[in-house]
Amino acid sequence: MSSIWIILTGALIASSCAFLGCFLILRRMAMLGDAISHSILPGIVIAFLVSGSRDPLPMFIGAAVFGLLCTIIIQLLRNQGVQADAAMSVSFTALFSIGIILISLFTQQVDLDLDCVLYGEIAYVPYDTWTWHGIDMGPRAMWGAGAAFLLSLIIVRLFYKQFKLTSFDPALAMAIGIPVAVFHYLLMGLVSITTVASFESVGAILVVAMLIVPAATAYLLTERLGVMLGLSVLIGTLCSICGYFLSVVLDASIAGCMTMVAGGLFALAFLFSPHQGVVTRWWIRKKLRTQI
Repeated sequence: MSSIWIILTGALIASSCAFLGCFLILRRMAMLGDAISHSILPGIVIAFLVSGSRDPLPMFIGAAVFGLLCTIIIQLLRNQGVQADAAMSVSFTALFSIGIILISLFTQQVDLDLDCVLYGEIAYVPYDTWTWHGIDMGPRAMWGAGAAFLLSLIIVRLFYKQFKLTSFDPALAMAIGIPVAVFHYLLMGLVSITTVASFESVGAILVVAMLIVPAATAYLLTERLGVMLGLSVLIGTLCSICGYFLSVVLDASIAGCMTMVAGGLFALAFLFSPHQGVVTRWWIRKKLRTQI
């Protein structure tokens, strides 16, 4: 039964990350997930120091606040003329270093494993369950990832045209009266919530792969946003299933194997994509030369 919980939790995390990752890829902000996943560390530590416990709610709130703070700082720096990659690097390194300093200062009082925060361990997910009225409802991480995924689905479905237009042509969206900044921060908020809901299981670093790789793979396979969103969720789920069984065979990290499968699927799409694959384009050029 534990293997089913692990696969299901991994599939929900990968799907929720990949779904939002599509918009980050289109906006050329793929590394924003990396920035947010690092910047939430001080929020986790501060939430622990204030609440005195490791309850999920205060840690979730603290991490979400610092994730949103990171996106706000990045946008403010970009508005002042700082390049996007430089703004992300400055923001998340500064916030991440604050978290490291807090851990080093309060290492005797804070029962917080930095390796767990960074790398996570999805194998322990089945043992941290949520009980409601005496009924075991399953792992907390699964419910958190599922809630984040459902929230993203609802909001994107309600404002699909706005998200689509602001991702492809923000200048046109602004010209026709769509509040581009509002939808930018709404998307960043969803990314922050999803990152916070995922890091407990796959870690603050490995969640970046789930935000980028399945979405980038789907981007190579289609030229339609709706299809891209569906493919990214499918690829994320496939990474979870195949990665778990690969970890059993190799006796290795489950989250690491899921990420490795995602990298393998991206490599296949990069080589054999119907329109953008390296091997496909080489074969088409060879056929054209033969015909000519």
